Amino acid sequence: MTAPSALLTDFYQITMAQGYRAEGLHETTACFDVFFRHNPFGGGYAVTAGLEDALKFLENARFSDDDVAFLKDEGIFKADFLDWLKLFRFRGDVHAVPEGSVVFPMTPVLRVEGPLAQCQLMETPLLNIINFQSLIATKAARVCGAAGGNVVEFGLRRAHGPDGGLSASRAAYVGGCSATSNALAGKTFGIPVSGTQAHSWVLAFGDELEAFRAYARIYPKNSIFLVDTYDTLKNGLPNAIKVGLEMKERGEKLVGIRLDSGDLAYLSIEARRALDAAGLDYVKIVCSGELEEFIIHDLKAQGAKIDVFGVGQNLVTAKGESAFPGVCKLAALVEEGKWRPMMKLSDNVQKSTLPGRKQVWRLRNSSGEMMADLLEIEGVSHDFSKGVVGTHPFMEFKNKFYDGVSSAEPLLTPVMRGGATTTTPPRLAEVRENARKGLDALHPTYKRLLNPHVYKVSLGPKLAEEARMLRNSPR
Repeated sequence: MTAPSALLTDFYQITMAQGYRAEGLHETTACFDVFFRHNPFGGGYAVTAGLEDALKFLENARFSDDDVAFLKDEGIFKADFLDWLKLFRFRGDVHAVPEGSVVFPMTPVLRVEGPLAQCQLMETPLLNIINFQSLIATKAARVCGAAGGNVVEFGLRRAHGPDGGLSASRAAYVGGCSATSNALAGKTFGIPVSGTQAHSWVLAFGDELEAFRAYARIYPKNSIFLVDTYDTLKNGLPNAIKVGLEMKERGEKLVGIRLDSGDLAYLSIEARRALDAAGLDYVKIVCSGELEEFIIHDLKAQGAKIDVFGVGQNLVTAKGESAFPGVCKLAALVEEGKWRPMMKLSDNVQKSTLPGRKQVWRLRNSSGEMMADLLEIEGVSHDFSKGVVGTHPFMEFKNKFYDGVSSAEPLLTPVMRGGATTTTPPRLAEVRENARKGLDALHPTYKRLLNPHVYKVSLGPKLAEEARMLRNSPR
């Protein structure tokens, strides 16, 4: 495997790394939090994705001789720093929530610890990987939630480049899609692949009926006919039924038909009626055509008879949110052998950060439903069975007492030590299952497409005290 280039970073990360080295700070142990400030799409949650790819990057990123030569030509880097880059390797530790976890604003999804300059250089690629895949996984979860069933990701041709297409297919599967049209994603990630046919197939034959018959001969177990090339109800559907009955006589089964245009609610209802009347009640109806969660929700409200939704462009380009709002911020430094928490303050309170090395505790009730997330200083424990006071992240006067806690689970677990991964990554199907379980444990009010209930994220007593002291300390 070719080592990924550590040059995949913002230029100022490299200039800061040289500055840290010049000031003797580059080996200072630092703690950075990767978190996000608000839920994308105006929703009530997010789904994390990209952890496996991020860890691979951290483990293997290097500055090649060509990379170093490029930086030398910039004329601002000293020879000793360039020599340091030639030997660069990330040697830090990472704690992370399991990939596919349902997460909420201000909760760290990764905690990165190691030499300051190394962590600084890895900030941008970490965000690049985690932000995009988490955005698409969250969009997929919303789409699949609206569909309440089978969604196939169809987006490669309109994805943002080859890498964007591949990453989007991976993340869409994590978020709940059952299959992809992306053949390379199927090979690379083990995602089930699926496809029907294009209008060009029908046009190439000149005769729609013969086009369907030819496809059925070649794929007697996998035929899905695209019925809107000419006229769905006058031509496509009757021809599909005719070939479906011919297949039935041969002991074969037509898998489905696909609607790609027109009034999908009306057409699907009419198609279902005609298929059932012909004795083809087992034939599935697949619909596609610039679908997204709100359109799907509306189709279902109209009583559309759709078995499978093919969602492409609006899924892999995350219609409604241009980017995932993830950031990576310094939370603590080791000084004189002890961690010193630090906190960024801002005129915009939402851009403030939370100090120190933190753990995320997920509180659940007796039914296993998520109640709230409590952020607390690492190593501080509470008897949650007796209840615990949580403080609003930005309004220290606003407190909530959490009682009825049946279980409290620490979400951040070690996944990398000294720059080497500590465990074998789970199969992508397991990551997808983790997302499904998380969404099932979330009350429906948090999953509404519009005006969802706000999930509580609070600071534990020790972290709240630390944040209060830093806010009020002289600077």
